[in-house]
Amino acid sequence: MGIATDIILLVLTSFFCGLLMQRLRQPLILGYILAGVILGPHTGGLTISDAHDIELLAEIGVGLLLFALGLEFSHKDLKPVKWIALIGTPLQIGLTLALGMGIGQMLGWDLKTSIWFGALISLSSTMVILKTLMNQGWLGTLSSKVMIGMLIVQDLAVVPMLIILPLMNDPAAGMAHLGQAAVKAALFLLCMFVLGIKLLPWLMRRIAKIGSRELFLLAIIAIGLGIGYATYLIGLSFAFGAFIAGMVLNESDYGHQALSDIIPLRDVFGLLFFASVGMLLDPGFMVDHFGSILLLVLLVSLGKSLIFAGVSWLFRYGNVVPVAVGLGLFQIGEFSFVLARIGVSSGSISHDFYNLVLTTAVLTMVLTPIISAQTARLYALKKRWFQKELLESINFPDKGFSRHVVIAGGGRVGMQIAAALHRLARPFVVIELDQRRIEQAKEAGHAVVYGDASHEIVLEAASMGDAALLVVTIPGIVEAQTIIAHAQRLNNRIEVVARLSDPDFFAIFSELNVTDLVYPELEAGLEMTRQALLALHIPVTEIQRQTETLRQEYFVSGMSQSKPYQTLSQFRSAEQQFDLQWLTIAAGSPLVARSIGESEIRKKTGVSVVGVLRDNQLEPNPGPQFRFQDQDLVAIIGSNEARAAFQTKFFTAERLIGEMAA
Repeated sequence: MGIATDIILLVLTSFFCGLLMQRLRQPLILGYILAGVILGPHTGGLTISDAHDIELLAEIGVGLLLFALGLEFSHKDLKPVKWIALIGTPLQIGLTLALGMGIGQMLGWDLKTSIWFGALISLSSTMVILKTLMNQGWLGTLSSKVMIGMLIVQDLAVVPMLIILPLMNDPAAGMAHLGQAAVKAALFLLCMFVLGIKLLPWLMRRIAKIGSRELFLLAIIAIGLGIGYATYLIGLSFAFGAFIAGMVLNESDYGHQALSDIIPLRDVFGLLFFASVGMLLDPGFMVDHFGSILLLVLLVSLGKSLIFAGVSWLFRYGNVVPVAVGLGLFQIGEFSFVLARIGVSSGSISHDFYNLVLTTAVLTMVLTPIISAQTARLYALKKRWFQKELLESINFPDKGFSRHVVIAGGGRVGMQIAAALHRLARPFVVIELDQRRIEQAKEAGHAVVYGDASHEIVLEAASMGDAALLVVTIPGIVEAQTIIAHAQRLNNRIEVVARLSDPDFFAIFSELNVTDLVYPELEAGLEMTRQALLALHIPVTEIQRQTETLRQEYFVSGMSQSKPYQTLSQFRSAEQQFDLQWLTIAAGSPLVARSIGESEIRKKTGVSVVGVLRDNQLEPNPGPQFRFQDQDLVAIIGSNEARAAFQTKFFTAERLIGEMAA
């Protein structure tokens, strides 16, 4: 089968190596590199038949990586730390370039190789540091924002490096080639931003109107790779063109959809790229040059840590920020592999030098979670050396929050809930990690915390200890489970409404004592059932009875009988059709031990008791002889005046425990 067999072997091996790295809490790309090493020509055993074909496919992976980077790029991501990102990062790259040249000269390398080494080590790993920050719970802190801002600018710096570094092969004509490349790049950018900004959105609108998902995806790939190929034909970098295409497309209304569609394809071809990187790594070379590699790891890690910490300090970031940034960004990044591959293919660097840098880069990536974790330990020393960083909170009232709603996840569902609470003037806080959604919530005037809700420090920033309700809109079961567990540890009285992504998770949510669950597929099915029955002219009351029966049967089949899901669902129909109000009878109420008839509720107040929930058992439409008990949950209907009279007659401010309005 030729190349098909090679791809199958790579995918299978990468899958198992990726699982291994996931268990070891390492980035998946290390698993892909390991798969390449295993199937490469230097390890014996099962070997890829034609590594060159995989390398050719990997070039598409490079283009898609840069294309997706362009689609993800937003100037809004840089706003909170714009000065250190836009000015400090070029300064850091320059200092690291000088560090690399110094190390190269110390080891006796020629000037061109030393410059290449400086450029390769100047980049840090976006994938590795994001994974590390997520695992350690530091996303949302000022330190993480500084790191992410600098990483974005570093990723952008890859583009000019791709153009400039290969021109060093011919020093005599280097300036002329560089000038020509600069002119070509300027003309290309002018054409893209003049014609592309108008043409590409128009083209995407026309394609979107056709309504074919496959054609839309094909159009995205054609734009990214086609424009990259056009830049290659005029003598510029293929990856440069793909990046600009993504950045231009990002400004259209279809940028988000394009990114979500291209990510799976990018990840597959990215797998091939990182596997092809691993194929060039020679374990025997690592053993033979272990001393040199260890020295490079030490010099690069220490030198880059000091540079990043110094730049942070220079831009007046105090507290723990310089330490966190220095210990977080010392590794060599994945885009260095892209540069190194181009260096090998253009004859700028040797295979031995490539192996040296590649092995050093992989080792620094592996060390990142271990080294970065030392910051967390220092940070946890109760302000002995550093004061605690505050997570970014937006639109918080000066007096703080109490008895508010915490919404974990500010996506479409979360923002709909926030909008409803905002109209009802109920206090709430949204926890969100996506910067664009943060901006949307900020513009809407919502209180928001920037961070990962699955970490306790973020929940503390949202005043979880004083909250009345937690709404988890995040579909992932692991994240939801972690969020609820942390929230209940901070507030054992918290009510929880969660999103159910799979019926298999019923038992997990039942053990967590979740107050209520919403299964989107079930709700969509019930709504479609309603619409279908309406079209058949079935009476509305019968439609409501049928759909509520379906909901009741579904939840009762999955949820523990210790929870009142079954009984509460029986009242949903009434809640949707009547202004139904729930009241809890507290100890000392005049209703305790008295019957409905003896209390003359209807005669004295004008309300009707339509149901009583006692020990999770529903008593619908209780008669005059029904006697109330302490902690009965009573459902009443009536006018506003009647309900007010009922509360005045039978409840005091101290006795009124709970109330829920439909």
